Amino acid sequence: MNHHLRTLFWVFLFAVAMSFLESAVVVYLRAIYYPGGFAFPLGAMAPLHAVTELFREAATMVMLVCVAALAARRFSVAVAWFIFAFAVWDIFYYLFLYLLLGWPSTLMTWDILFLIPVMWTGPVLAPVINSLTMILLAVVIIQASETHEVIRLKGTEWSLLIAGALITIIGYTADYVHFMGSRFSLPELAGFFNDREVLQYSSGYIPAHFNWWIFWVGEAMFFIATGLFYLRHSRD
Repeated sequence: MNHHLRTLFWVFLFAVAMSFLESAVVVYLRAIYYPGGFAFPLGAMAPLHAVTELFREAATMVMLVCVAALAARRFSVAVAWFIFAFAVWDIFYYLFLYLLLGWPSTLMTWDILFLIPVMWTGPVLAPVINSLTMILLAVVIIQASETHEVIRLKGTEWSLLIAGALITIIGYTADYVHFMGSRFSLPELAGFFNDREVLQYSSGYIPAHFNWWIFWVGEAMFFIATGLFYLRHSRD
């Protein structure tokens, strides 16, 4: 087994195990807050639990960064391992939830995807598509690193990926930001986890609209960046 296949095996195994760990935490949280089944509007979460959730999510990102840094010495390749691990983690997280809870019932079921810096929501299908795209990009970069001593993403490729990520985040957060912004100012929202009124109001949020147009614009940028990188290295 060559170096890349061995690394692929261990990073994949790490991401799958991590996804089960996170799905187990969600099973416990839902048993506490949603014994009748998870649905919007959300039950109000205790401030301590809300803060714990925020730092738990931050910790998962640190864990993925660490495994990516161990998997590769060069920055661009490490980024590829990070997004590969992130994508595998995300897909298997939903797979384990389905096996454990029978949820989501369909790929169009709405979920809370992330809490940093604000709540991200969307149909489960959307992050699954993002994850498959991330795996494609990661595999293209990692495969190129097998035959090229130096791997770098050019400025245009970085710009497309960053812009695509920002547009995708806007798609996931715009509806929630609109809901919260209609009542609270930015400074009030900044103290979200210490303000019971803000927490209580946010628990009444029901996702109303997911902008698939914004989502697909972000996806298009990811595909263009991946294509540019692939064509450039295939010519070399």
